[in-house]
Amino acid sequence: MDVIKIIDKYYQERPEACRILINHSRSVADKALEIARSHSEMNPDLIFIEEAAMLHDIGILFCHAPVIDCHGTYNYICHGYIGAKLLQNEGFPRHALVCERHTGTGITLQEIEKKNLPLPRRDFVPVSLEEQIICFADKFFSKTKPDCEKSMDRIVESLRKHGEDAVLRFNNWCKLFLE
Repeated sequence: MDVIKIIDKYYQERPEACRILINHSRSVADKALEIARSHSEMNPDLIFIEEAAMLHDIGILFCHAPVIDCHGTYNYICHGYIGAKLLQNEGFPRHALVCERHTGTGITLQEIEKKNLPLPRRDFVPVSLEEQIICFADKFFSKTKPDCEKSMDRIVESLRKHGEDAVLRFNNWCKLFLE
């Protein structure tokens, strides 16, 4: 799989958005691979992790996020399931699940309904080991400062506004992947 070719297919007319996406995704992929390599006993699929981490945010282009040169019409929270549709159409259903399930620490159907989020009515929570590793690694990097790794305190503070369940999932991943 040539992830850059897939990204270029959608981002060819938005070079700044493309640069931002690739820089962020590279940081996430490197962190995810570092985590996966430190847990070889879990037998993570390293090739898949790198590919899926590079593509996890491909749907941002269709969302309204001018600060990262994305001028679409969708709410930013929709970028995961939009990216999933793109990757399903490209013939990569397993990669699509990473797109769909990586936002926050995952979003449950209960959260979608309670907050009336503009998402399809189903769970969007990472299930596989690889999905969890990529979702966890993603929390350490923003798109506006991809080279600056966030502190654990800053991540928890950011997640707290989404509820204690998000913080709990993140803390569980800390125990699983960092201890």
